[in-house]
This record gives sequence, structure tokens and C-alpha cells, in this order.
Amino acid sequence: MLKEDYLTRSIKDMVRAIAKLVLNKEMADYTLPELAHYTQTDLLYERLIELADQGLINDAENYLSDRLDLEDPDEFEMALCFYLHLNEFEEDFLESHDYSREEINDGIQALARMYGYTYDALL
Repeated sequence: MLKEDYLTRSIKDMVRAIAKLVLNKEMADYTLPELAHYTQTDLLYERLIELADQGLINDAENYLSDRLDLEDPDEFEMALCFYLHLNEFEEDFLESHDYSREEINDGIQALARMYGYTYDALL
């Protein structure tokens, strides 16, 4: 339990640091608008959350990497929020769906590298 809390906080802190340095925000925040105003990024985020909530976390991560537009900075923030969403899952849920907090951490770092940032360089 203590390890889970530490990892959860560490992931949030990492995203907070990236948000401050890259997005000039206190925290990454991706909020879906009304359905009638959805963009392609909104549809992608909605699908990622749907897959993750169904326990198809690895599928969601693959879906993200296949569709992520590295030229779109909004998608960087959206993807960070996807990983924050994963971080909110209980440890039992993650384990039962063959995923871990370490993979969340690795996913965030891989995402940052895809956009040309390294977490170590950001600190």
C-alpha cells in the first residue's frame, strides 16, 4: 500500500513537472467538450478512456501510439491525461489487467521522448 501511494504520487509529480515546463500549466488537464464539438483528439481520448476502463489498458496504449499526431501539441497534453487516468486505477485493477504503475511511468517517459523531451532534461 505504501509503495502504491508513493508510485501514484511520483507519477502525478512527474506529470506536474512536465506540465509546468512544457505546457506552462500547473497540471495537464484535458477536458472533453460537448459531444457536438468533438475534435479528432477528443474522439481519440474518449476511445482511450473507454478501452482503459474496460481493462484493455495495453490495447489502449497501442491505440494511442498508433494514432498519436506528434505535430499536435494538444495531443501531448491529452496523452499525459490518459496516463493520469490510468494512474487513478486501483492496484488490483491494474494487476488483474496485466499492467503496472511502472508501465504508467514508462509510458509517460516514452511519450515525452516522442515529443522530443526527456524527463531527466526537464528537471
